[in-house]
Amino acid sequence: MSKGIILLAAGGTGGHLFPAEALAHELRASGYSVHLVTDSRAERFAGRFPADDIHVVPSATIGSKNPIKLAQSVWKLWTGLRAARRLIARLKPKAVIGFGGYPTVPPLLAATGMGVPSMIHEQNAVMGRANKMLASRVQAIAGGFLPEGTGGFATKTVATGNPVRPAVLQAAGVPYAISASDAPFHLVVFGGSQGAQYFSQAVPQAVCRLDDTARQRVRVTQQARPEDREGVIAAYQKLGVPAEVAPFFNDMAARIAAAQLVICRSGASTVSELAVIGRPAVLVPYPYALDHDQAANAAALAAKGGARVIAQAELSAERLSGILADAMNNPQSLAQMATNARETGKPDAARLLASLVEAIASGLTVEKFKETRS
Repeated sequence: MSKGIILLAAGGTGGHLFPAEALAHELRASGYSVHLVTDSRAERFAGRFPADDIHVVPSATIGSKNPIKLAQSVWKLWTGLRAARRLIARLKPKAVIGFGGYPTVPPLLAATGMGVPSMIHEQNAVMGRANKMLASRVQAIAGGFLPEGTGGFATKTVATGNPVRPAVLQAAGVPYAISASDAPFHLVVFGGSQGAQYFSQAVPQAVCRLDDTARQRVRVTQQARPEDREGVIAAYQKLGVPAEVAPFFNDMAARIAAAQLVICRSGASTVSELAVIGRPAVLVPYPYALDHDQAANAAALAAKGGARVIAQAELSAERLSGILADAMNNPQSLAQMATNARETGKPDAARLLASLVEAIASGLTVEKFKETRS
């Protein structure tokens, strides 16, 4: 018999959905039913999301200064709020949990207005706009990289870490494989929805600049936008470098586990998964993020020696090629980075977050929850 329904709300990108997915697995294992509210972008993830049902509620960002577009956004939010109220009235969830992104705004506003226990989870070191809007209304704030005990919402912030999916926990059991001498060197490259284009140009150029001996060792897994995919494939074919190139990999956790080095952006979920799996990385924060949250996320891992962080503006193809060559020639230093990364990982984040959800759903305050932890 179900303990009741927990309603999760998340934007339709992997960065928001992956930690929600990890929490959903934990909650269902504890006997809860889980429903998800998101947007149409989540369709590619929805097939494996462990929810009893997935609901799409209208929402919009309020960022335009155009009065017509602003009015349209406000109307869409109002429509979404009414739809969310009807959904909550029908489902009667024990709690509503938001994971950031504009689709979380209507369900969390509806929940707080209806007196339903509510909480947000912020993946990044800098709180996103949707979560900032909701922070004063919810009972608790769980933080992936948010520091506990500081800021305007210190009393209701709990540093849980970012929950990672079961596939990541499984990948964490794979030991780091040192690639020395003439052994294959597996390189995994991904950029997320807002960063793959840069890597599609920079990484093949960097591999091209390696000497013949090093280049013959390289095996590439690379995420690329659909419009860039053929060009990236052609570049590696010309170099004679085996490469798998696709817009999305369903088994990315396993591919990261098989890598000797990862080159990627530094979204919160990415950094958290790299740490749990324990793989050395070159992190290139997305330079156009409004709050520079990726740079802050990357700094947390780099401070422990688990990654190297380089600004995109400073990373030429020549410099990246030198970094690759140095990494391939110093396998022990990569192994140490892997160990350092793993030491910062929080594989139990989903369990801790689920405990906080249960506490909030039962009416427990954050202060009382912290007392039960200590």
